[in-house]
Amino acid sequence: MRAAAAMFRLPLRDAAWRGPQGGVLGRGAGGSPDFEDHRPYFPGDDVRHINWQAYARTGSYTMKVYRAEVSPAVDLLIDTSPSMFFDPAKATRVWQLVHFCAESASRIGAALRCHAFADGAVLPVPNAALLAGDWSPSSRPASAGATPAPLPLSRAPVRQGSMRVLISDLLFPGAADSLAPLAANRGRGVVFSPWCAAEATPEWDGNHEFHDVESGAVDTRRVTGDIRRRYGQAYERHFELWRDAARRHAVRFARVGAHTDFLKTLRHEALPAGAVESCL
Repeated sequence: MRAAAAMFRLPLRDAAWRGPQGGVLGRGAGGSPDFEDHRPYFPGDDVRHINWQAYARTGSYTMKVYRAEVSPAVDLLIDTSPSMFFDPAKATRVWQLVHFCAESASRIGAALRCHAFADGAVLPVPNAALLAGDWSPSSRPASAGATPAPLPLSRAPVRQGSMRVLISDLLFPGAADSLAPLAANRGRGVVFSPWCAAEATPEWDGNHEFHDVESGAVDTRRVTGDIRRRYGQAYERHFELWRDAARRHAVRFARVGAHTDFLKTLRHEALPAGAVESCL
C-alpha cells in the first residue's frame, strides 16, 4: 500500500485546505511555488517576497503572495461489521483500502485520526498501530437476533473542515440521510465501498443453507432463478440509493471490487469517481 500511495492519493487537489504547515495547497499566504496575488508591504513582512520590478515601476513596495502549504485533517472511519470480512477476497480488499488511506494521509503529512464502528460504538484506532499493521477489529460472536443497522456516523468525532473517509460495504438500510455527517461543518466526504462476487452475483441454486453473519442465524431455503434475479435487482437498487445520497451531499463515492488487482481497481473504479487522484 505504500507503493500504491505513491501512485494514487486521496482527492486533495480540488479544495483549499486549512491546517498547520504541510505539503498540500491551502488557504492563506505561504511559501509554496504557486504564485497567487500581490498585496501592499507591511512592516515585518519578509523582504524576500517584495516585488522589486513593481517597485522600480511605481516606487511602492508590494509583496508577492504565494499559496500556503498546509497539513489537512483526515478522519478515517472504518466499518468493522462482520459482513466486511465474511469473504476472504473482500476482507483482503478492506484491509488494502484501510492501509492505502492511512498511507496516503501519512505520505502528505495529513493530521490523521482513525475511528472504527463496532457493535454500535465508535472506537478510536491508534495511528501507530494502524500504520504498523498491528491493529485489527476485535473478534466478537454474532449477536443473537441482530439485524443490519446504519452506522452511527453522526457520533463520529470528526473535525471541522476535515476530509472524512468512510470504508464500508453499506449493507444496511437508511441511505437517504446517512451520509450527511460526512459533509457537515465544511467537511468533504469520500466513501470506499468494497464488494465481492459472493454478495453481488451469488451462485445459489436449489436448496441452500444461509448463514447470517450479523446474527449467527442459519436458515435453509430453496433458491430458484427468479429469486436470484429479484435479489440482483434489489442489490443494484440498494446501491443506486447510496449513489443518489452521495450526489446529494457532494460525497465522492466509489464501489471497489475485490477480485482485481488493487491498482487496477483504483484506476478503473475509484479514479473516475473522484475518490482518488493520480500523484503523477
